[in-house]
Amino acid sequence: MAAPVVAVVGGGQLARMMAPAATALGVHLRALVEDAASSAAQVVPDAPVGAASDEAAVRALVAGPGIATGRGDDGPADVLTFEHEQVPNALLDTLAGEGHAVRPSAGALVHAQDKIVMRRRLTELGVPCPRWAELPDRAALETFLAAVGGTAVVKTARGGYDGKGVRVVHLAEDVADWFEASQGAGGTGIPLLVEEKVPFTRELAVLVARRPSGQVRAWPVVESIQENGVCAEVIAPAPGLDPALARAATSLAVTIAEGLGVTGVLAVELFEVAGAGGGASTVVVNELAMRPHNCGHWTIEGSVTSQFEQHLRAVLDLPLGETGARARWAVMANVLGSKLPELSQGLAAVTALDPGAKVQLYGKSVRPGRKLGHVTVLGDDLVAVRARARAAAAVLAG
Repeated sequence: MAAPVVAVVGGGQLARMMAPAATALGVHLRALVEDAASSAAQVVPDAPVGAASDEAAVRALVAGPGIATGRGDDGPADVLTFEHEQVPNALLDTLAGEGHAVRPSAGALVHAQDKIVMRRRLTELGVPCPRWAELPDRAALETFLAAVGGTAVVKTARGGYDGKGVRVVHLAEDVADWFEASQGAGGTGIPLLVEEKVPFTRELAVLVARRPSGQVRAWPVVESIQENGVCAEVIAPAPGLDPALARAATSLAVTIAEGLGVTGVLAVELFEVAGAGGGASTVVVNELAMRPHNCGHWTIEGSVTSQFEQHLRAVLDLPLGETGARARWAVMANVLGSKLPELSQGLAAVTALDPGAKVQLYGKSVRPGRKLGHVTVLGDDLVAVRARARAAAAVLAG
């Protein structure tokens, strides 16, 4: 019997980390990579080079090489999935109409591609969100600023990630260049939206997976610590989180997965907001991602089923795995840039420092602030586990 073939668009570290899970499950992974030296291309043998926006390249990824070897993995993919959201929706709809399994579907994925579409749908579902509005012009922003106390967050509806496409503003002039670009030639530029600046106490995230037949599994709610708009550390489970709020956050994530028709892994990023007058805290939804996510890297070692295995199970409509934690605490620390010419030069030092620390390197060239790898540490004492994870990541940062 031929191994199932999963085609994934994207050649970054997320596709790279799918490879061990695919091997363990006997799944053939085929990745469309941006170039032959990308993270995924270094470990995935079947890695054609092409752009996610190139219809011919995506079609070839789905069709397979068609080499007459008799191997099933040369033929069409059983399912098409993604490690990033920057894929043309019209093409995905066309492929689905031709009978190809596209998971998540274009209709679901658009909610992770377009923040205005996301906010509209989440509002319809009754999901708590920051106050928000579309921004057709400067006057609309000035009106919104007046309504929320003079400070707000403006975002590009498409294309922003890791702090890009996001600005805290006090005046419409703070994003004058964005208004000019958004209007574009004939009004075809990227739309803008504005949100209130939420007075959150910390950032949380819930990771869930859903298969086409409807089964859903969720991992423990985690705390995410950001540096300059980029995730630097994840603690699982979120320390000191009220169990009732954890259940509410998980329920919200499941509501979103089902309401949007998500297939695969869904990451729901949340703000925790203190209750008025010392009341119970609440959460509001910040962002969505329909793929494995940085907030779930801890699951590789820290959960019974990693987010990467679960994503493959989900898109192939296989029964989902258990999501319980393997230790009381798991801390994942990102390596964001390094003084080392190559991170592998720090392997001897980091493994000598902490033999229990689990290192994942992404095979990327070094540049300031770039996600180059991460370290995960498990244990029973949170203070000690955090210190170990940070120390190990610091060795790799040089």
